[in-house]
Amino acid sequence: QNGFKCHCMSESHQRQLLLASENPQQFMDYFSEEFRNDFLELLRRRFGTKRVHNNIVYNEYISHREHIHMNATQWETLTDFTKWLGREGLCKVDETPKGWYIQYIDRDPETIRRQQEQERKKKQDLDDEEKTAKFIEQQVRRGLEGKELEKPVYTELNRENEEEKVTFNLNKGASTSIAASSKTSSVLGPNALKVVEGAVKRKEPAHSSGQSKEKKKKSALDEIMELEEEKKRTSRRDYWLQPEIVVKIVTKKLGEKYHKKKAVVKEVIDKYTAVVKMIDSGDKLKLDQTHLETVIPAPGTAVLLI
Repeated sequence: QNGFKCHCMSESHQRQLLLASENPQQFMDYFSEEFRNDFLELLRRRFGTKRVHNNIVYNEYISHREHIHMNATQWETLTDFTKWLGREGLCKVDETPKGWYIQYIDRDPETIRRQQEQERKKKQDLDDEEKTAKFIEQQVRRGLEGKELEKPVYTELNRENEEEKVTFNLNKGASTSIAASSKTSSVLGPNALKVVEGAVKRKEPAHSSGQSKEKKKKSALDEIMELEEEKKRTSRRDYWLQPEIVVKIVTKKLGEKYHKKKAVVKEVIDKYTAVVKMIDSGDKLKLDQTHLETVIPAPGTAVLLI
């Protein structure tokens, strides 16, 4: 108590009081801006875009020794500050029976660009699916054009001899025709062989036309496969974070303590965010992959291709 009283009566404290009394709004604006920036930086780095109670963030903020007290800012209570964040569009805020909850709105240009890229890829995938479906529909319609459905004609079975048995030959037509031709050739002589050869030659164009139709079907399938391969080539993977790899922090927002320092990825969140553990100090941080870069491993250590 005596020490605090001596501090209040000291010359330096009295000089600061005089400076603050001359322009109190300037000092309040300065401390308010510092408090807001530090609070939002903690919310972004520690919780990301998750919905969290405002008291949890505030208690973690005041645990730092060099924090700015709220009574030096323009906000009297934490509720007023939370409402102000919602009005300014810096956070999503909502009131519940348990208190106020806040959710950070990430307006980083890199994050916005990545979200737009994901939406563009999703739209491109939908367009490719529509094109493929339309292409298949055109191929089906083209295959059905010019084909008329023939109605079967039913006839009565006429048997000259009632005692004769009805037999069915399930062998291929080609083998029966060849067998029949061989029998007739032995009876009719060499002229019959010419007749059989002509019949076989007449059947060859029909077989070739069947092959051409099969080629057309294969070409349509090949075109669909080419579309799928092209879609796979165009879709590039822009995330590279993997657990247990060594990375380097390249952002300067965390200060010189972490800048250009190495860390190990302990957890990957949503493909683009990582929880890293510093190698030298053991501190754990939650960072976006834009604030990290890969490092060249030492000789003799394991290498992961990403």
